[in-house]
Amino acid sequence: MISIDGLAVEFGGTTLFKGISFVVNEKDRIALMGKNGAGKSTLLKIIAGKQVPTGGRVSAPKDAVIAYLPQHLMIENTRTLFEEASQAFSQILEMKAEMDALNHQLETRTDYDSPEYYAIIEQVSAISEKYYSNDEVNVDAEVEKILLGLGFVRNDFQRPTSDFSGGWRMRIELAKILLQNPDLILLDEPTNHLDIESVQWLENFLINSAKAVIVISHDRAFVDNITNRTIEITMGRVYDYKVNYSRYLELRKERREQQQKAFDEQQKMIAETQDFIERFRGTYSKTLQVQSRVKMLEKLEILEVDEVDSSHLRLRFPPSPRSGSYPVIAEDVTKSYGEHLVFENACLTIQRGEKVAFLGKNGEGKSTMIKIIMNEIEHSGKLTLGHNTMVGYFAQNEASLLDESLTVFQTIDDVAVGDIRTKVKDILGAFMFGGEDWDKKVRVLSGGERTRLAMVKLLLEPVNLLILDEPTNHLDMRTKDILKQALMDFDGTLILVSHDRDFLDGMVSKVYEFGNKKVKEHLEGIREFLARKKMERLQELEAKTKKI
Repeated sequence: MISIDGLAVEFGGTTLFKGISFVVNEKDRIALMGKNGAGKSTLLKIIAGKQVPTGGRVSAPKDAVIAYLPQHLMIENTRTLFEEASQAFSQILEMKAEMDALNHQLETRTDYDSPEYYAIIEQVSAISEKYYSNDEVNVDAEVEKILLGLGFVRNDFQRPTSDFSGGWRMRIELAKILLQNPDLILLDEPTNHLDIESVQWLENFLINSAKAVIVISHDRAFVDNITNRTIEITMGRVYDYKVNYSRYLELRKERREQQQKAFDEQQKMIAETQDFIERFRGTYSKTLQVQSRVKMLEKLEILEVDEVDSSHLRLRFPPSPRSGSYPVIAEDVTKSYGEHLVFENACLTIQRGEKVAFLGKNGEGKSTMIKIIMNEIEHSGKLTLGHNTMVGYFAQNEASLLDESLTVFQTIDDVAVGDIRTKVKDILGAFMFGGEDWDKKVRVLSGGERTRLAMVKLLLEPVNLLILDEPTNHLDMRTKDILKQALMDFDGTLILVSHDRDFLDGMVSKVYEFGNKKVKEHLEGIREFLARKKMERLQELEAKTKKI
């Protein structure tokens, strides 16, 4: 049991939150919710011991292990993948090395009766007792199991960590956390950069193997599947719901309606009381009543209604110029990098107005196919863009490509041409960039704000083939819902690469599956595709079991 008691955080005289108290029990899987800036990541850092609060404390049993996965990672680049993952067992490995070194001294020394010899025996005894008190663990087998589950292959094990991209580095850090068998796992946006299979593997691990979890995530399906409790930070305090995210939304709505009703009734009473005071002030016969009401108002504690984000994102893509009947046709497309074959003989036929998803593990060729469609890389086979096809492309790293030295307004004004220049401020406002945000430098924007700003650039010119590569990373749930609706209303053709099942559900009607050097077409939505894939995996497992 880990106890959070009266936590408070202040920055430069501003209170972020105060009086935060709750208890984390074994098997608690907690979603930490709240609007951007409410203090969610700060609270995780305090529980992890990475930040000191202004007041209050975190209490945990002496031997409790609290593991923390931040949004931004620092990984040692001099080790191999397997060596870095094995650092999860560094204390055990160090104890073993020290014990072996001391035992070697006992074997080679001959001063059996000296105080130094007896001191070494005592050291060995103390370390051995601590070492053997740990559950016996096969380090190599555990490391291999977790790395394979997170999508690595055995050929990766001896590669230096410097070879891996940011998303894969996040998995390395996640592997180290899972290998520690912690009493509490703290996860800050863990599904960013994970493909769907890895997210599902992580879900199963957290549900079946984790002792306790607190997670910050904008992936609704992930949060709903793993959590049984929701803690909301709002206006500097917390509300604790013993339910998952979907049920929490219903209860929060009811709570705010009750708060609003009580607030309105109190405001009505205050207005009536002030009216009475004004009417009878100076009336001798009413003096005591007036004084009584004045004192009552002075002592009255004004009720508050929890903040609701009232900013409104009005996202609508411009009407699409009509393209040919088939904006994308790929015939026997093959792509290799040297001797490494990404995929071969891939065939795609995407009709005007279709919304399709590219799915598959990281590294199987989804982004490569997009680069081929964009004519950015060479390939064999034939890829044809249909008549009058106008492409709008949002790359996976689009937000990071923005010029950090520019302001929000300059970023858009520099690329806007023609009549659209007169509407820059309106477009920025539609994406929740108010007048106070226009002069902000891109470098101070959050990940979600950068993604929104990069998305604005897609609206500057009409397109009829929209290609989005992981567009929802760093977007909160509300903004994702609005983007999803805008994409469903988009009258052009859409290609989506995303690991967010909830975002894809109900939007795409065709799936192209990338894997095993092939691209397969599935005429079904994401829910049907994943259900069938799960059945196929179960059937494969049953077949293997029968063979054994």
